[in-house]
Amino acid sequence: DVQLQASGGGLVQPGGSLRLSCAASGFTFDDTAIGWFRQAPGKEREGVSCIGVSDSSTYYADSVKGRFTVSSDNAKNTVYLQMNSLKPEDTGVYYCAVETPSYYHCSGYWRYGMDYWGKGTQVTVSS
Repeated sequence: DVQLQASGGGLVQPGGSLRLSCAASGFTFDDTAIGWFRQAPGKEREGVSCIGVSDSSTYYADSVKGRFTVSSDNAKNTVYLQMNSLKPEDTGVYYCAVETPSYYHCSGYWRYGMDYWGKGTQVTVSS
């Protein structure tokens, strides 16, 4: 069975940092793209970042460029989202999802190509 487990959320003050992890299993990790999405109360789900595991292609939403960094550890089948300089508007439930095998490689309509989703982890940025 395909499993994606996001973790690492929590409560942090504005300007702080968190690192989210997405542990994956049940599929061939190498030929995938892993996306990070978030959803704030009353708002639509937003594609925040993406990484192509096979070619290290990446995508960042304008709202997080320069503050968030996505990376993968293929040996651990895990993708990370390092979030720095957090703002209250970063608050939401963060989900990871996988496109397997990868077609979009984090470009174009990658947000719509995800095949499996994990449960989310709550991130709250507040003083």
